[in-house]
Amino acid sequence: MESERSSASVLLSGLSKLKWNLLVKGLLVGAVSGILAVLYRIAIEYGTKTSLGIYAYLRAHPTYIALWIFVVLAGGLFVAWLVALEPMASGSGIPQVEGVVLFGLKMKWHMILVVRFLGGILCSFFGLSLGREGPSVQIGAAGGQAVSRLLAEHDAEENYLITSGAAAGLSAAFSAPLSGVMFALEEIHRSFSPLILVSAFAASIVADFISKYFFGLRPVLHFYPIPQLPVSYYWYLLPVGIIAGLVGALMNATLLSFQQFYKGIPRRIRPCVAMLIALPCGLFLPLALGGGSDLIALAEGAKSGVVVLIIYLVVKLLFTSVSFGSGVPGGIFMPILTVGALSGSILSLTATRFGFPIEYVPVFAICAMAGTLASSVKAPITAILLTAEMSGSLVHTLPVAACAFIGLLVSDILKIDPIYETLLQRFIDRNGTTMTANRRGGIVEVPVEFGCEVVGKAIRDVQWPQGILIVAIRRGAKELVPQGSTVIVPGDYLIALCPQGREHEAKEAMRKLCLVQKEN
Repeated sequence: MESERSSASVLLSGLSKLKWNLLVKGLLVGAVSGILAVLYRIAIEYGTKTSLGIYAYLRAHPTYIALWIFVVLAGGLFVAWLVALEPMASGSGIPQVEGVVLFGLKMKWHMILVVRFLGGILCSFFGLSLGREGPSVQIGAAGGQAVSRLLAEHDAEENYLITSGAAAGLSAAFSAPLSGVMFALEEIHRSFSPLILVSAFAASIVADFISKYFFGLRPVLHFYPIPQLPVSYYWYLLPVGIIAGLVGALMNATLLSFQQFYKGIPRRIRPCVAMLIALPCGLFLPLALGGGSDLIALAEGAKSGVVVLIIYLVVKLLFTSVSFGSGVPGGIFMPILTVGALSGSILSLTATRFGFPIEYVPVFAICAMAGTLASSVKAPITAILLTAEMSGSLVHTLPVAACAFIGLLVSDILKIDPIYETLLQRFIDRNGTTMTANRRGGIVEVPVEFGCEVVGKAIRDVQWPQGILIVAIRRGAKELVPQGSTVIVPGDYLIALCPQGREHEAKEAMRKLCLVQKEN
């Protein structure tokens, strides 16, 4: 025990320096991950633009459609081969990053980059309804892992740098640094940590600078100036939030249902099915291709009829589910936002027939985006920040926040599980324990929530998991060396040593003690 205490004291003496080490390393992660995410973004945008040209050519020269079908089959088989080569690079990428950070899944950063770039770019050339944002998160995380393998001093630090890389990836994909930081805390790490905040913020800022250098200062969704919503119209936010919540729940159900549907189809031809379905969409409804930024512009512009928007809403939802369910490398972040914007525009355009001013239609398109994302992902703060940063306007923060939390409430009432959490569980069930990493062990950091099991107890009175040694308590700006009589209070951060190879198991056990457990 004395030797353990001695080791603990040495580790504790270095904790105050850790945040500054993470700051410097976070800057490097931001540079590496930001460049990778920007290159991916450039390639995907080029691929989607090219697909629009291809389908326009096929509309004018239908005799070439038969030849294109052979190209589709060849491309689909190649993508299936890539996914079989590295299953961790299939689908969105966000659940896999969560699995690495929270449960110790293995991630081969070099293979992730190869499959993500080749598979994602190829899918964009066929116009599949997929977003670049989820893959950018995993690409950023892979960049963080590459840096950590060179510079990380222990396993926990590698964990922090991977999370910071994920934040940088989202920051570069959306040109949204605050959203990248919040996403790292709210969705990837699932708890607030000063260490994560420091490293993720550094990485996100650098990645955003790189993104703006290549793409300019214009927001991702360049909305025209939108008038501020008068308070007298705030009551409209209730139906918009409810509809957004229902649409988010429907999006989750459809995505998961098509995943189940594809189980009856051999793996190697699943991408072929999705790419064949992309053909009629590209010929007749080209705006449904890709992530959906053009559709968001259509919804925001309020220049199309309700019927047209309804058709695009249904097609986009189903086409996204068909594309994503096939398991090809591609995300759902942007399609979720697109479906939300369409639903908000449809509802507000319908309300114009009863006297609602048409100039406020774009406001509700923005609000519904946030409500749908919050309902689907269960990350409302990220949804609010992301909507503000993507639209380049903070004047609508209150209406956006109201719709985000109303959408989240609707989702909770319907008992909808977060989409990425469900996808992660399916991924783990599908791959078993063969993808669990052999971790080096080290330290874990867990916040203490009000109302949890350990609040108000002395260190010696808690039955800690076997092999766990509490070496420090971060309380505000102070770091305390715990004694047996030290009482744990809400807001503390417990820092513990754990046995080699059991870091993630130990962290989960600690989280059960220190976090309020959700009721089933």
